Amino acid sequence: MSTVAEPAGTKPTRVRHRILGFVVLAYFITYLDRVLISNAMPVIQKEFGFDIGTAGVIMSAYAWAYALFQIPGGWFGDRVGPRIALACVVTWWSAFTFLAGFSASVTMLAVCLFLVGLGEAGAFPISNRALSRWMLPSERGFAQGTTHAGSRLAGAATPLLVATLIGAYSWHVPFWLFGAVGVVWAVVWYGYYRDLPREHRGINHAERERIEAALGTAPKKRQPIPWKLILSSRQMWTVAAMYFCYGYSLNMFLAWYPKYLNAERGYDLAQMGLFTSLTLAAAVVGDILGGVISDYIIHKSGRIKFARQSVAITGFVIAAIFIPLGVHMDGPYLTAAMFGLGVFGLELVVGNAWAVTLDIGGSFAGSCSAVMNTLGNVGGAIVTTVTGFIVAAYGWSAAFYVVTAFCVAGALLFTQIDAGRKLAADATSPVT
Repeated sequence: MSTVAEPAGTKPTRVRHRILGFVVLAYFITYLDRVLISNAMPVIQKEFGFDIGTAGVIMSAYAWAYALFQIPGGWFGDRVGPRIALACVVTWWSAFTFLAGFSASVTMLAVCLFLVGLGEAGAFPISNRALSRWMLPSERGFAQGTTHAGSRLAGAATPLLVATLIGAYSWHVPFWLFGAVGVVWAVVWYGYYRDLPREHRGINHAERERIEAALGTAPKKRQPIPWKLILSSRQMWTVAAMYFCYGYSLNMFLAWYPKYLNAERGYDLAQMGLFTSLTLAAAVVGDILGGVISDYIIHKSGRIKFARQSVAITGFVIAAIFIPLGVHMDGPYLTAAMFGLGVFGLELVVGNAWAVTLDIGGSFAGSCSAVMNTLGNVGGAIVTTVTGFIVAAYGWSAAFYVVTAFCVAGALLFTQIDAGRKLAADATSPVT
C-alpha cells in the first residue's frame, strides 16, 4: 500500500481490473485442461482399445473429483486466503495434467484425471472469493461474465489446438504443454495478488476508498465460516439445485459433444475440432452479454432480483428451444448454429448464477459458491457417467432430450431466487 500523499483529484488506479484479468486467465487455463480430456479421448480410446462405457468411466474420474471437492476447495480459499489457495491448487492440477501425459494404462490415466479434478475443484470458488473484496457490486455481473467467458474461450479454442497438436505430435503433448502453462500462471499470481486492497502496493488511495466505500472494510481477523447457516438456507439450496440443472446441461457439451460429432455425425478429428470450437464459441458471447445486461438493468433500475432472474431465465429457455433443434438438423453448419444457440443460452445463466453467490454470500462467497458449484458439478459428473449408457440404450437424441428437460427445470428454479436477500449480514446473523 502506498503511503505517499496523493494530489487532490488523482484518478483511481485500476488494480482490481488487472486482478480480474488474472482470474480470467485462471478460468481459461482451467478449461484448457478440462476440455483437453474430452477432445483427446477419441484418440486415447483408439490407442488403448476400450469401449464408450469405459470412456465415460474414465472421464467421470475427473468429474466426480471435481464435484466432491468443491466445498473443501471453497473452505480452503476462505481459510487461508485466495492468494495462497489459488496458487496452490493451480500448481497441483497443472502438475497432474503434466503427469497424465505419461499415462501408459487406463488406470494411470484415470488416477491422474481424478487428481486433476481434485485440484480444479477449488478454482472457481477460490477465484470467486478472490474477487469478493475487490469488485464493486455494480461490476459483479460483468466480472462473472468475463471470467466465465475466459473459460468458454478456452473451451472454443482447445478442440482446434488439441487436434493440431495431436495431429502434429501425439495426444501426450497437449497434456505436457497445458500443465506447464498453469505452473507459470501460479507463480505470477502469487507475486501480484493480495487478499485485501489495503495490502496491495500498486493501489492508490482513490481506488482503495472507492472499493471500501462500496464493500466496507474487511475485518482484520478471518471470520469463522457459518456452515450451519449456509447449509440451512432454503435459498442456498435453490441456487444449488438450479446450478445442478445448468451443470448437467453444459457438461453434455464439454464431455460428450466431440464424441457425438465423431460417433453420430461421422466427423474426423479435424472436423470434430472445428465444429466443437464453433459451437462453444457461442458460449463466450453468452457469458459477456449475460453479465453486461444484468449489470445494466441493475444500474438503470436498482432491481437486483429482477436483473439476475430475467437474464438467467431467458437463457435457460433459449437453451431448451435450440438444443433439441440441433439434434434434428442435417447440415454441419446449421447443426453447429442450433447447438451454439443452445450453449449461448446456457451461458447467459452462468455469470448471473455466480454473481448471485457474491450478492448473497458477502465475505463467505467462496463457501457459498462452493456449495452451488458442488451441485452443479454433481450434475456434470452424472451426465459424464450416464450419457454413454443412455446412448448405448436409447441413442444420442435421448441424451440431448434429457438435457432439454433440465434446462426447463433450471428456469423454473431461478424464479425462486432473490439475489437481493443476503444469506447473512455478518457471521452471526440468521439465514433466511
